[in-house]
Amino acid sequence: MEHGVDLNQGKETPASAGHILQWSQWQLLDSILPTGGFAHSFGLEAAVQAYMVSKPEDLKTYVIHVLENTGSLLLPFVYAASKCPNMDTYTRLDKILDATLTNEVSKKASISQGSALLRIAAAVFVELPSLKKMRDTLLGSGTVSFHHAPVFGLICGLLGFDSETSQRAYMFITMRDTISAATRLNLVGPLGASVLQHQIAHIAEELLSKWMNRAVEEACQTAPLLDTVQGCHGYLFSRLFSS
Repeated sequence: MEHGVDLNQGKETPASAGHILQWSQWQLLDSILPTGGFAHSFGLEAAVQAYMVSKPEDLKTYVIHVLENTGSLLLPFVYAASKCPNMDTYTRLDKILDATLTNEVSKKASISQGSALLRIAAAVFVELPSLKKMRDTLLGSGTVSFHHAPVFGLICGLLGFDSETSQRAYMFITMRDTISAATRLNLVGPLGASVLQHQIAHIAEELLSKWMNRAVEEACQTAPLLDTVQGCHGYLFSRLFSS
């Protein structure tokens, strides 16, 4: 074309390849990626019905506790998977996390979100053919459950995130999804949700610094009450979220 751009002209330079990779990295964190995360409230819906969360101060405390629990329990799996993003490491981490999660509601939510994330990532990030091959092999083996935290770390590692950014990203999407659930439960409006997210960001960074780069052997629950409340989600008479 006379005034157009020939998309096939020339070879991709390392710099442009790196720029394209950044677009993929941002897309992984974009809420438009249909991974099913917004179907889960991280136990918030059950906490509301149990009157644990009834005012803005309660909501802020709840989100912070969710982030604390995420940092202590799940960041080690994100860290390990992002540091060594291969099938053997992922399989080992998935089995350990499956044995660690004793709450059936949170376990099902983890599997649901992890399975969706890996399926979507394999279809979207075609520049990573190893991801689709890995998923096909794991599906055929029937030996893994596809838990979310190690799947997220695996994809981050393959997309070129460093381990610290991978862990910070996991904390971010956890905060984002929890506050999004609060919005849909009418606990806070869209503007208030944005303000709350900004207010909690520095606390999330402190929690990240506290819990990042830990071995999976150190994974632990720091907010057992939240885990208990989430386990009650299946007994709710009416519910908007899956967990």
